[in-house]
Amino acid sequence: MQWPETKTVTNSPISLSFRYSEIDYVRAFCAHYADRLRLWLDVCVVVALGAVGIYLWPSLSGKVFLGVSIAFAVIFFAAFFVIPSLIFRREPKFRDEYSLTFSSEGIHFQTAHIDSHLAWDLYSRALVDAHSYVLYYGSRTFTVIPKRVFQNNQQQEAFDQLLAGHVPKIVRKK
Repeated sequence: MQWPETKTVTNSPISLSFRYSEIDYVRAFCAHYADRLRLWLDVCVVVALGAVGIYLWPSLSGKVFLGVSIAFAVIFFAAFFVIPSLIFRREPKFRDEYSLTFSSEGIHFQTAHIDSHLAWDLYSRALVDAHSYVLYYGSRTFTVIPKRVFQNNQQQEAFDQLLAGHVPKIVRKK
């Protein structure tokens, strides 16, 4: 008789130490924007405005439509490619070494400037994509845990289980 495979939940703490790279933060910020915005609809509106602007080009309204379309395109470009890098480069805390220990009792968060024990209920939701875990406290404030910092797949799976047991809403993107 063969027993079905079962997943075991680990009770041992998960310790991670890392420094953020700019790409870690930019990817997480882009995932945040992509999750919060209706991106496909926004892009369709920008393209439609541009198409109307080109069609009506000889008239003043055509130039207005095209101008608005270009302005929105520039805003989207800045939001996804310029602003995240600027935020990362201007924020000294992203250059610190981070030491995080996750357990069922909570999170020990330590940097050169912070030594804090946090309860899991601080985090209201999480966004998981191919590169990171984005843990939200508040509507637009988050902690990024890059997937590259896990020592192995087992440690990442244990973290995933811990997260699922303590964060009420988890959105997973591919």
